[in-house]
Amino acid sequence: MKMSAPTYKLIFILSFLLFSSFGFSQSDKQKQLESRRQELRREIQKINELRSENKSKAKSELSLIEDFNYKISVLSNLIKVTNQQANLLTREISSNQNKIADLRVELKLLKDDYAAMIVKSYKSKNQQSRIMFLLSSDNFKQAYKRLQYIKQYSDHQKQQGEIIKTKTVELQETNSNLLKQQEAKKKLIAENRVVQKSLETERKEHQSLMASINKNLSKYASQIKEKQREADKIDREINRIIEAAIASSNKKAGKTTSSKTFALTAEEEVLASNFISNKGKLPWPVEKGFVRLGYGTQPHPIDRSLTIKSNGVRIATEKGAKARAVFDGEVSEILKMKNVNPIVMIRHGNYLTLYRNLSQVYVEKGDKVKTKQVIGEVFTNPSNGETILSFTLSKGTSTENPASWIYKM
Repeated sequence: MKMSAPTYKLIFILSFLLFSSFGFSQSDKQKQLESRRQELRREIQKINELRSENKSKAKSELSLIEDFNYKISVLSNLIKVTNQQANLLTREISSNQNKIADLRVELKLLKDDYAAMIVKSYKSKNQQSRIMFLLSSDNFKQAYKRLQYIKQYSDHQKQQGEIIKTKTVELQETNSNLLKQQEAKKKLIAENRVVQKSLETERKEHQSLMASINKNLSKYASQIKEKQREADKIDREINRIIEAAIASSNKKAGKTTSSKTFALTAEEEVLASNFISNKGKLPWPVEKGFVRLGYGTQPHPIDRSLTIKSNGVRIATEKGAKARAVFDGEVSEILKMKNVNPIVMIRHGNYLTLYRNLSQVYVEKGDKVKTKQVIGEVFTNPSNGETILSFTLSKGTSTENPASWIYKM
C-alpha cells in the first residue's frame, strides 16, 4: 500500500523522537553509572588511607577480616559498575555504527537527488526557456501556477542543499562521538583489569588470614559471642534510657507515659517534619570515613553460623575525627556507662540520633545544636589505632537504618 507524504512525515517524526528519547535515557544511565563508579573509587581511597594510617598498629584478626570483607565488597561493586558502563558503551557504539551507516545511505541518496536537480536546472537555466515555459500557458491561471512551480523548485533546491549540509555535520559529529566512546570503553576495560588484580590480592590475603583463624575457630567464636553480649547489654541500657526520656517528656506534656514515642509540641512537630523531609540528605556524623558494619542482623564474617545484631552502623574514620550532629536538635542525654565511652543522644522532635564511642564531649544536656555542629571527638583505640564511631538513628525506641537517612551512606 502506497503511503502519502504526511504519513512518511509522521513516521519520520516518531522515529526521531523515539531515537532521541533512547539516546537521552542511555546518556542519563551512563552519567548515573559514572557517578556511582567515582563514589566507589573514593570509598576505596578512604579505606586505603585509613589502612595506611594504622599500618604500624597490631589489629585484631576480627578487625582485619572486617576490613578485608568491606574492601572486597567495594572492589566487587566497582568491577560490576564498570562492567555495566562498558556494556552500555558497547550498545551505544553499536547504535552509533548503525546510525552512521544509515546516514551515509541517506546522504548518498540526497546528493544523487540534488545532482539530478542541478542537471535538470542547468538544462532549463536560460531565461528564454523559462519565458517560453510561461508564455506557452493556456491561460493566466496556468501561467501563475507555472511561476509558482519555478519558485518552489528553486526553494526546494536550496532546502536540499541545507539538508545535505546538516546531515554531513551530523555524520561528522556521530563519527566523533563514536571515537570518544571507543576510547572511553578501552579506558574502562584497562582500569577494570587493575581493579581485578587488586581484588585477587585482597582475596588471597583474606583466605590466608581465614586459614589461620580456622585453626583456632572456637577461641574466636567465644570472643564474638562475648562482644555481642556486651553490645546487647549496651543496647538494652540505651533503650531503657530512651523509654525513661519519653515517659518524662510525656508526663510534662500531660500525655500517657507508656507511649513509645514523644508527645510533641508545635515547635517539635515542625522540627520532626523538617527532619523527615531531609531523609536521604542528612550529612555524615563524621567528615571522613566508611561504614565498617552495616545496620541489621547479619552473619558474622568469621563464623557464619553466628550472627551480629547491629542497631546502627559502625563508621571507621581517622584519628582525631570529630563527631557532628546530623541535624538541628537538642542534646537529650549524655550517657555514661561503666567500661563504655561516652554517648551523646540528640533529639529531633520524635527522632533520636546517638553518637557512641567518644573520647571527649563538647556539649551538655539541654544544649541546642545545629546541623554539622561538632559535639565531640571520636575515641581512638591506642592498641590498634582504630577510630570507630557507632551511630544509631531511631524513632522513639524503634531503630531505623541510618543508610536510608544519611546521604550516600
